[in-house]
Amino acid sequence: MSDVATTEPILVASDVHAGYLPGINILNGCDLTLAENEIVGIIGPNGAGKSTLVKALFGLVDIRDGEVTLRGDVITGHKAHQLVERGVGYVPQSNNVFPSLTIRENLEMGLFLRPKRFDDRFASVVDLFPLLGDRSASRAGTLSGGERQMVAMARALMMEPSVLLLDEPSAGLSPANQDEVFRRVRTIRDSGVSIIMVEQNARRCLQICDRGYVLDQGTNAYTGTGDELLEDPKVIELYLGTLAKVR
Repeated sequence: MSDVATTEPILVASDVHAGYLPGINILNGCDLTLAENEIVGIIGPNGAGKSTLVKALFGLVDIRDGEVTLRGDVITGHKAHQLVERGVGYVPQSNNVFPSLTIRENLEMGLFLRPKRFDDRFASVVDLFPLLGDRSASRAGTLSGGERQMVAMARALMMEPSVLLLDEPSAGLSPANQDEVFRRVRTIRDSGVSIIMVEQNARRCLQICDRGYVLDQGTNAYTGTGDELLEDPKVIELYLGTLAKVR
């Protein structure tokens, strides 16, 4: 685990209400804080609002009440491209690469706002994901699911974000590829990027995160360090099941 900074949080969401349809909220008062150099995990049952929360943070779902701040500045209602410019990256769960483009071209798409910095950022990203440098001329559509996930994360890192939002990064991957994704998440954090990660593999998520939030019916049900939530009898009973006891 990282040493969580004692300074003001880098990102704060307070009493967030949001949804897709008029008059129907999926989020009903969510709170979340993210410190510098921290991994925050978000777990919970299907339909709890986990993905909606990260989409709301990234300006893809309208926030109807509540507030989100980034380094003390209110960013509630900002559009996705504005947040990218301010140092927030986002990796969606699906359709997160351009399959007809090469790896290099995918990474170029991640830096369309600052194309002159491509060589510098490409070198930095390849340090984190050496395979992408070796196969930069390969089309993304020929890659395995785990490799595509690496491309998606690398593309989000091209703009050198300070905050990275990950939506179900291990979804649909084999156990081996899931382990590789989680290792890469830690590597990204160690490079200086703070991470909020929604994850269906709740046990693995809590094992690698500094702090976790359990969402249920659009609100915070439990919060604590990853280790605290893994050991909490109620969290185990309601959300993790017997798998949580296999450490």
